[in-house]
Amino acid sequence: MGEGKKFISPGAWFSMLYPATWSEFEDGEGSFLFYNPDKWTGNFRISAYKGNSTYGAESVRRELAGNPQARRVMVGSLECAYYAEEFEEKGVSYVTHFWITGIGDVAFECSFTVCKGEPVDEARRVIASLEVRKAGVKYPAEIIPVRLSEIYQIDEAYEWVEKTVKELLKKDFQGLEEDIPHLQAVVEKGGFSPKKREVWLSLGIVLCVILANEVEGWEWRTLVDGNREAPVLVNLADGTCIDPMKLVRSRVKAGMSCNLTEIYSGLD
Repeated sequence: MGEGKKFISPGAWFSMLYPATWSEFEDGEGSFLFYNPDKWTGNFRISAYKGNSTYGAESVRRELAGNPQARRVMVGSLECAYYAEEFEEKGVSYVTHFWITGIGDVAFECSFTVCKGEPVDEARRVIASLEVRKAGVKYPAEIIPVRLSEIYQIDEAYEWVEKTVKELLKKDFQGLEEDIPHLQAVVEKGGFSPKKREVWLSLGIVLCVILANEVEGWEWRTLVDGNREAPVLVNLADGTCIDPMKLVRSRVKAGMSCNLTEIYSGLD
C-alpha cells in the first residue's frame, strides 16, 4: 500500500490501513466511506457488527450458504464471502464488489465501487489490514488522521462559540486572534460552572481553531487513548501536539484562572 493512513473506528472496535490519497467522507449511520477526492479510483465502504465470540466466522458461512452469487475467497489471511453486482449510472457501467468477512466477535461488510473493468487491489489491501481491538486490553495511545466524528465535534464547538458570542456580546465571531477578547468576555459574562465540561472544552477547541487559522503548519488529528477519542492539533513540522481539553477545561477543573489571551499566547 506504500505510505498509508490508519483508521481506528469510533469506539475502537477495529483498525485498518488505507491509502494516503484517500479521505473519509460522510455516509450512512454505522458505515464508513473512503475515496480519493482528487483522482477517483473507487468508493470503499465498511461496516462492522458485533456478536458472540464466533460471530465473524458465522457471518461468512451464512453469506456463503444464503447467497448463490457468493464464493469463498481469501484476502490476506481473512476468509471472505465475495460477490459482485453491476449497474449503470448516466451511461457509465460500474461494478460494486462485496466482501463479507470476520475476526472473532466482529463481522465486516466491505464494498468497493469502481468503473467496470477497473482493479480492486486497493480494497483488498485495506481488507487484509483489518484488525479487531480486544475489549479490556489497554492499547498504546495513537494519533491518527482526523475522523469525521472529531470534525463534527470541532464544528459543533465553533458553532456554539459563534452563537454565544452573538447572543451575549451582540458581535460577530470570525475565528481569528482578534476574537480572543470576545471569548474572554463570554467567560466573564456567562458565569459558567466549572462542571460545564462541554463549555470549557469548546473554548479550548476554538482556541485551537484560531491557531490553525492564523499559523500555517497546524492540522487536526484524532487522539485514541483508551476510552478517550478526541480532536487534537498537531504541528506538521515538529510533531508538537496540543490537546484542547487541557487548554481550558483541565485548568478550570483544577481551580486555576482562565485567561484565554494568556493561554493562546503560550501556544505559538
